[in-house]
This record gives sequence, C-alpha cells and structure tokens, in this order.
Amino acid sequence: MPNKEDHSGELMKAIICSKYGPPDILQLKEVEKPTPKNKEVLIKVHVTTVTAVDCTFRKGSPFISRLFTGLTRPKHLIQGTEFAGEIEATGKDVKLFEVGDQVFGTTSSGSGPYAEYVCLSEQETLAKKPATMTYEKAVGCDGALTALPFLRDKGNIQSGQKVLIYGASGSNGTAAVQLAKYFGADVTGVCSTANVELVKSLGADKVFDYTKDDFTKAGQTYDIIFDTVGKISFSRCKRSLKKRGIFLEAVLTWAIIPQMMWTSKIGSKKAMIAFTGLRPTSERAKDLNFLKELIEEGKLKSVIDRRYPLEKMAEAHRYVERGHKKGNVVITVDRISKT
Repeated sequence: MPNKEDHSGELMKAIICSKYGPPDILQLKEVEKPTPKNKEVLIKVHVTTVTAVDCTFRKGSPFISRLFTGLTRPKHLIQGTEFAGEIEATGKDVKLFEVGDQVFGTTSSGSGPYAEYVCLSEQETLAKKPATMTYEKAVGCDGALTALPFLRDKGNIQSGQKVLIYGASGSNGTAAVQLAKYFGADVTGVCSTANVELVKSLGADKVFDYTKDDFTKAGQTYDIIFDTVGKISFSRCKRSLKKRGIFLEAVLTWAIIPQMMWTSKIGSKKAMIAFTGLRPTSERAKDLNFLKELIEEGKLKSVIDRRYPLEKMAEAHRYVERGHKKGNVVITVDRISKT
C-alpha cells in the first residue's frame, strides 16, 4: 500500500553546490528532507557516484554546458546523477514500486542524489536492483545508459563490425567495450598502460596503449570510433574510419557541433553526438531495464575504482577531474551500502 509520510521539518545531510567553481565549493550541510508527491517515491540513498559530467556541471565548464545547468549558477543545489538505494516512502498514486524495494537508476531533472534522500517520479529512470548485485555494483549504470544509445542508435552497431573505444577504461568506456561485444563487434580499446589488462578482461579483442602507440597510424580502419572522454577529434580519426564510418563523440564541445552539421551534408563519414541525458525518461527507463537484464545474465558488469564517504565529495571530484579513473568512483552515503 502507498506510504506517504510528511517529512517537513526533518533534516538530512546533502552536498550543496551553490555556485560554479573548484571541488572545494562543495559543502556538506543539513537541509530539509523531501516529501514525495502523489506519483513520487522517496529513496534512501545508499551509494552514488562522481562522473566526469558531474565535474562539468559543478564547475560550469566548458561554458556550453551552462545551457543545460544554468548560465550564472547551478540550477540545482544538490547535484549528482547515479544512485542506488531503498524506497522509504511512496506517494498515494505510485503503482510501480513499494516501500522496501531496492532500486537503482539515474536522475535527469530536479535535485540529484548527493544526499541521504532523493524524491523521484516513479516514471523516472528507475528500476529494481538486480538481486545478485550489491548497491555498489549496481550504481555504475549511467556509463552504460550513455554508451548504449551512442552505439545502438547513433552508430547502428552491427555484428562483425570493427569498433574502437577511446577511453576504454572509464565509466563510459568500460560499458561501451562490453556492449560492443554483446552486439557482436570486433572491439579495440584505447587506454593507458595501467589499464590494458582491465580492458582486455572486459572483452576487448585488441588494446592500444596510447602512451606508446597511436591507433591512427596502425593502418586499421573502423566502422565506429567512439570517443568516450572527449580527447580526440573527428579530423584526427577520419583516415581511420571506413568509407561509411561513424565518429561518435560523448563530450559536448564547440568543435563537434559544426563537424556534425557539416558531415550530415557532405561526405560518407559522419561525426555524431547524442544528448543522452536529454532523452525522454520513458526511453531511458526502457534502456535501464534492458541493461538490468544484461547484468542479471552476466553480460555487463560494473567496474569500481575508488570509494569515498559523502563528506569526502570534494576529494572524489578532484580525483575524477584528473582524468585517470578506472570505471566508477563510488560515494558511500550510509554504512549499509555494501549490503
């Protein structure tokens, strides 16, 4: 039965971002605990993550990102995207979830999960956690939610194609390698020396160590080149694409937009970007449930690099900003997050 409690006046701990700037602007404070509306669920957050996108939203740079996050200051004081936790209360009209359900997902609007609690519509990108996975392992889903529409929808990935994943050891990259293998592609990963074995273990058929080798000079061409970290360009990769090859860029930059517009009209090789976070929540929720099936079948796994407590959020942001994380950086919000 629905369980809607009035939490007005109750407080919770949350990380507050009131202006754009370096990691130290993130402050742990007590704020009012939210109360779910009729079609919302109140989730006790056990774990969240820090992604490269979270860092972009915190600092408001590149400036183009402010078109989505607020021109002069962040739209939302509580940020973050990914989470896993337990439903503590439901609005009276909620039908898909019950109190006690263990769930995971991502937020696309309103306050984020850098807090002890978050309220979401039951129609948000939310699913019941796979029973075989811990909260920590379930939380790293946003990388796969990004990689899936890039490869499947923009790249139209097909079995037997040759696909190169640049930044193959990050959260997007580790998911992209596994998804490309699931779709039957021959996968090449590009990463640093320290992460070569990790990328191989995820199924990559070949791995370039970018500190030693330049894949664009190896003489191989690809049907899809997916830059998951915004470190390469279409112009650099063009010769490494097959005649009708596609360059996918996961990071929004000023350069990719004119390239996308130009190649949509001229030439057979295309440059593309997908605004995956702006897709309808119904599409994202459908993809999340598809990914849940892959997780339960053992075809997709989450890679965890480091763990930080909520009060060390600024330190976690500093680490992620260095650009060398392997998979996901997890934030433990409460002590039972490992169950």
